[in-house]
Amino acid sequence: MKLKHSISRGSFIRLRQEGRTEQVVRRMIEAIDLGLYVEGQQLPSETELANQFGVATVTLREALGYLRQVGVIETRRGRNGGSFVCATEEISVELMLDRLDEWSVIELRDLGDEHMAIAGTAARLAAKRATPDSYQHMAYYIESLGQARNRRERRRADARFHIEIAAHSQSVRLTHAEIRLQSQLGEWLWLDTHQTPDTASIQKEHQAILEAIQQADADSAGARAEAHVMNGIRRLIAMKIALMEKVREG
Repeated sequence: MKLKHSISRGSFIRLRQEGRTEQVVRRMIEAIDLGLYVEGQQLPSETELANQFGVATVTLREALGYLRQVGVIETRRGRNGGSFVCATEEISVELMLDRLDEWSVIELRDLGDEHMAIAGTAARLAAKRATPDSYQHMAYYIESLGQARNRRERRRADARFHIEIAAHSQSVRLTHAEIRLQSQLGEWLWLDTHQTPDTASIQKEHQAILEAIQQADADSAGARAEAHVMNGIRRLIAMKIALMEKVREG
């Protein structure tokens, strides 16, 4: 199923005017990590990217320079030259669990509370503001989740579904917040552990949210989005507790 997106990547990543080099770097890494820019894809021109982020060209160039140094992008010379996204390796389960071990249960719960507030509000607004074209974009990522072949593809399809809801809520701030939260939480949610969710069950939850949005039922859309996020946070907390018990036993 192919779908031409009506929302530009720029609407996902625009910064405030005072955005610094570090902010651009972070947003670019988040965009690439979530598949807003994919491996091998040529980035827009420096002028276009600077306009999308809302920063000066010199700031954008500094950010691209850093991304080249760390191997996130590469620059090719010549007639068909430009900046291209490099292929990246999937982060190992062991490393992701080590990162999870650095968070406390209270911090995870707090992050979940924030995500519930963002996702629930975005779904309520999408129910009021989304169009039939918006529904197609959301449905596309539900289908993509079912067709995903590996952890990265599942994680990206899941994240993009939520980002689409935020984008079609027509709130730039909610969209930025959803991207940030997906970057923080999304990878953990699809780790290959005994807490890993069944893909079909996640699709079912996504479909329920979409149906409420299509019916313009803001209360139901928000409640279903919040419940979906809470289910994910409960899995993360269970994962965290299992790690703690393993350390104690060791």
